Amino acid sequence: MRPGRRRLPLLLAAVAVIVLGCVPFVWQLFATSEHRYGVEEVPERPVALVLGAGVRPDGMPSHLLAQRLELAVELYEADRIEAVLVSGDNGVDHYSETDTMRDYLIEAGVPADRIAGDHAGFATWDSCVRATEVFGVEEAVVLTQDFHVPRAVGLCRAAGIDAVGVGDNSFGERATATVYGWVREVPAAVAALGTVLLRPDPTFLGEPETGVEEALARAAEESAAP
Repeated sequence: MRPGRRRLPLLLAAVAVIVLGCVPFVWQLFATSEHRYGVEEVPERPVALVLGAGVRPDGMPSHLLAQRLELAVELYEADRIEAVLVSGDNGVDHYSETDTMRDYLIEAGVPADRIAGDHAGFATWDSCVRATEVFGVEEAVVLTQDFHVPRAVGLCRAAGIDAVGVGDNSFGERATATVYGWVREVPAAVAALGTVLLRPDPTFLGEPETGVEEALARAAEESAAP
């Protein structure tokens, strides 16, 4: 057999693996298409769930995280949300995505009593499960980057939240990171499909917390005030 013919089955197998690997990603895009919006069209939700995305050594949010937080500020100022749940990694000393996110929102004008913090949002699935099981969130708008929105919305809806998503189009200012993000979502979609099917426990669940409930109660009080 010629060398070219011997390589053909391997080439076809490689193509098949690539195609099959893309199926969950394409399915994810299709399944969440009607739940993804621009910031001007997104339906009102009581809570915005902002997913963590890294903190710089100087303690400021990364550019991508800051853009997610800016979306939350914009929605709050437009009265499309009543409270914000910031969910991030606080697993090591001297590193807290959640505290950084909270401080950023307060500095931007969101009242402290409208912000709740989830310090165990170690992964997207963890953030979604804890949002509903720990903080009692039933409806939310998930805020992240465009490339992450389909997976984030899909996982939150699988966790039981009536979730819609708004994404930051980061390509103009972070082209390399954005391209990498889209490429990364292909294998991440495969993992997400397994998560939806197996529904594992989050890294840490813990006891119910009242932060979101208190934030919404404060919003209701202010709305009812003369």
